Amino acid sequence: MIEVNGIKIGGNNPFILIAGPCVVESKEIAFQTAEAIKKITTKLQIPYIYKSSYKKANRTSLNSFTGVGDEEALQILKNVSERFNLSILTDVHTGEEINLAAEVADILQIPAFLSRQTEFLVEAGKSGKAINIKKGQFLSPGEMKHAVAKVESTGNKNILLTERGTTFGYHNLVVDMRSLVIMKEFGYPIVMDATHSVQLPGKDNKSGGQPVYIKPLARAATAVGIDALFLEVHPNPPKALSDAASQLPLDKLEDLLIEIKKIDDLVKGF
Repeated sequence: MIEVNGIKIGGNNPFILIAGPCVVESKEIAFQTAEAIKKITTKLQIPYIYKSSYKKANRTSLNSFTGVGDEEALQILKNVSERFNLSILTDVHTGEEINLAAEVADILQIPAFLSRQTEFLVEAGKSGKAINIKKGQFLSPGEMKHAVAKVESTGNKNILLTERGTTFGYHNLVVDMRSLVIMKEFGYPIVMDATHSVQLPGKDNKSGGQPVYIKPLARAATAVGIDALFLEVHPNPPKALSDAASQLPLDKLEDLLIEIKKIDDLVKGF
């Protein structure tokens, strides 16, 4: 189990929600989403951490949206934290970004494509922040023990491990539910990213997606026994500037969480 600002993650505690738009697009969308999700999670008594990338450094196309600017995006995340009293998770992509993002974020996220970068993982661990390592699409769950060891080498044991699908052919991902069990053996909380797992990567000049499968994947992972559910949520996914094809519509979140909470309560009651 780890603890982030009083939120206990793992150790048979109820699941937490990590959710928000894929990337910071504007203060208006950030506030709208944070306010709505906090209202839902407060009503359902689900601990909630706000997620949004302050920039996207791994877009498919050179012309894809990467962000509104680092300083502006981080200020928006800080405003979200202060306005709604929420902990913040955001991605980092280079060692130089870590200290800057750590001034705002409570959890630094290692993108899946960077989950083997030794120096980067070590630098992230040195920040003292909780580190969420997303399992690379190219890695087996067992190989994640090496990523864990790199962060642990700094003395930082505030680690989360996230499943987000495995490459299957050229433009598809599959989720092996055994991954959740295998990674949990490393002793850290396990997160299911049910939105990136439905991506269809690298088709044409952007990634596609099959959001119809978000609910079944989330339900199945919860039945296995996850500690946190990760969802990219947007008020209007077709208009989103990143991952438009795989984000969950905000108006569908509450019904999904009601189901997930029932499954989580049942599984953790055994």
